[in-house]
Amino acid sequence: MNRQLLSILLIALLGSLTTKAQTSTTEVLLETIEGNIRIALYDETPLHRDNFIKLTKMHVYDSLLFHRVIEDFMIQSGDINSKNARPGQRLGTGDFDYTQEPEFRLPQIFHRRGSVAMAREPDIVNPEMRSSACQFYIVWGQRLGSQQIEKVQERLDTMTHGRVKLTPEMIKAYEIVGGTPHLDGQYTVFGEVTEGLDVVERIQKAQTDKFDRPIKDIRILRATVTKDIPQVAVPKPAAKPAVAKPAVGKGKKRMR
Repeated sequence: MNRQLLSILLIALLGSLTTKAQTSTTEVLLETIEGNIRIALYDETPLHRDNFIKLTKMHVYDSLLFHRVIEDFMIQSGDINSKNARPGQRLGTGDFDYTQEPEFRLPQIFHRRGSVAMAREPDIVNPEMRSSACQFYIVWGQRLGSQQIEKVQERLDTMTHGRVKLTPEMIKAYEIVGGTPHLDGQYTVFGEVTEGLDVVERIQKAQTDKFDRPIKDIRILRATVTKDIPQVAVPKPAAKPAVAKPAVGKGKKRMR
């Protein structure tokens, strides 16, 4: 079975394993030197969706690198300092001067393979778990067995004080398709890859330096909004009927 067909089958399986279908009216295409990655943005996370579209239209992601790549985990981009980065330069701090309110949507939206989520600062400096303005990552992860799932749940219980519980549907997805469940409820997932999962697979296998930056630059050539937020037509107010002015004659008083 070729990789492109396997990618299509995996994406179809991802959709069938979701506890509740997500809605997406928007889409962004990432053209990279490794191939194209098409991302559907969830309407259930409107703050992150709108921000990602805004930055894409501003051409923020054009020419940026995938500056952090970890095999069997994820690929990360969006560092605004990576556009003109020197070979070997450590990256990861380039961002804008705002953060985004988290939009956790468990158990419907979680870190299954192909999910797109926003990076953020660690809890010690960011206890509200607010998202980065522009840095994002695409999940690859691993397929997990039942014992691994149990250990992940124990880790989540500790890290989230019992707030995050993996449902049977989530567990099934992590066992069959894979992902990074230890990030659930802590980083906002706001979209998913609908085409190009094979490209994500190639990128996550790239050789990297000690800072997880690929030795050979892997660049987003261009990011384009291919499906925009529908514009709701605002009805025009009905014209007011003309009101005839009363005639004013001699000896007639006007109302004040």
